[in-house]
Amino acid sequence: MSIADDETSAVFSSSEKLAFVEPPLVLVIGRSRVNSIVVSRIAERIGLRCLSFQPQQAASAISIHEPAVVILDGGTDNRDCDNVLTVLRTTRPVSGTGTPAVVLLSTRNMPNVDAMDATVIDAVVAKPILPEMLQPVLHDLVERGNR
Repeated sequence: MSIADDETSAVFSSSEKLAFVEPPLVLVIGRSRVNSIVVSRIAERIGLRCLSFQPQQAASAISIHEPAVVILDGGTDNRDCDNVLTVLRTTRPVSGTGTPAVVLLSTRNMPNVDAMDATVIDAVVAKPILPEMLQPVLHDLVERGNR
C-alpha cells in the first residue's frame, strides 16, 4: 500500500459513501431560441442545470421538472409568457415555499408589471442579457431558495 492509499483511506472509510448533490434546475422559457441559448450558457457558468422550453410547453415542464428558478423571456412586449405567469400564480402558493423563483427578461428596465404579475415575478433583468446582470440575480434566488 502506498502513502497515497493511506491518505485516501484515512479520509474515506469503507462505510462512507460520497453523496453527489445535483445542481439546481433552471427552466428557460421563451420564443427566441437564441436568447434561450445565451441565458442557459450564463446560468450554466455558475453551476446551474438548464432546460429550455417554448411558452406552450412550459406548464407541463414546470410540473414535471420542479425547477428552482424559471426564467421568462418576455419578448418585445413582455407578454410572450403570460400563460406561464398564469400557471405560476397557481403553482407557487401550492408549493408553500414560493418556488420556483421567477425572473423576467424585459426589454425595458422597469416594465409595466401589474399587481397580479408582481406577486409571481421575483426579479426583472433588462435586456441585453449580460452575465454581469443575470448571474448575481440567479445566485441570490438559488441561495434564497436553499434557506
